[in-house]
Amino acid sequence: MAVVTAKLLSAFIIALIAISMLQTMVVASHGHGGHHYNDKKKFGPGSLQSSQCPSQCTRRCSRTQYHKPCMFFCQKCCMKCLCVPPGYYGNKAVCPCYNNWKTKRGGPKCP
Repeated sequence: MAVVTAKLLSAFIIALIAISMLQTMVVASHGHGGHHYNDKKKFGPGSLQSSQCPSQCTRRCSRTQYHKPCMFFCQKCCMKCLCVPPGYYGNKAVCPCYNNWKTKRGGPKCP
């Protein structure tokens, strides 16, 4: 009985390791497992006109519980950078100006 249990435990551990390795390969091949936004014309710096900032910031801030401050800073950043990253959060590398604008304390200014 102990030999069967040991063999099952060994098979289970090997299966977990194999799944972990497979997951790691998938994540690595997709660049951290996130979405890719390679369309610089659609999302990159200068991709928007100032009149598009309110609608893009509404999209960007739609899932936060801090809607008013998000909208305020997003629109401020959009007017300066003419860019709002895709998605609801993250993806800031697509728009370096938006990503690199910092507060006086060194934190991110743009949501």
